[in-house]
Amino acid sequence: MTEIPTFEDLFRDCQESAVHLEMRDAYMKSDPAFISWSAGELLDPAEQWADWHSLVSEATSRGVTVRRARIVSEPISTYVRFEYEVTDGLNISAGENVRWLSRRKATGIALPGNDFWLFDSDRVLVNHFDGDGEILELELTADANVVKLCASAFDSVWERAVPHIEFRPL
Repeated sequence: MTEIPTFEDLFRDCQESAVHLEMRDAYMKSDPAFISWSAGELLDPAEQWADWHSLVSEATSRGVTVRRARIVSEPISTYVRFEYEVTDGLNISAGENVRWLSRRKATGIALPGNDFWLFDSDRVLVNHFDGDGEILELELTADANVVKLCASAFDSVWERAVPHIEFRPL
């Protein structure tokens, strides 16, 4: 069995683009940052997400375009509210471009069954979660049909989605 590269290695090896499609209304509720935020604590993005900032900043400095699209139910869940409130400090400041799409506007889009990262339009890292949003496993594929579906889904979502700066969650 071939061992898949780490997420960090995939990101560091990326040459042109890294795009991420998120379609769940909740993730990893055991995340310490989410727990702290839920308790009303202020988060320091520079401290909380220093590794992410370094990884994305290094990629964007090499010319890699990093985009993230989120399909969300409205009214949004508590977890999506957390994501929305930390997006500037976590994602945007690291160099990502983030857009949001109401699930109601995604009806005509063929979507894969799982969230994913698409690296350089040729490798898909599929994120498998349990029902509570905890990560179960990662699956890496270069299957042309999966790559095509994921690229098409991301592009369709991106076209319809609202840039983070304009998005006002319900």
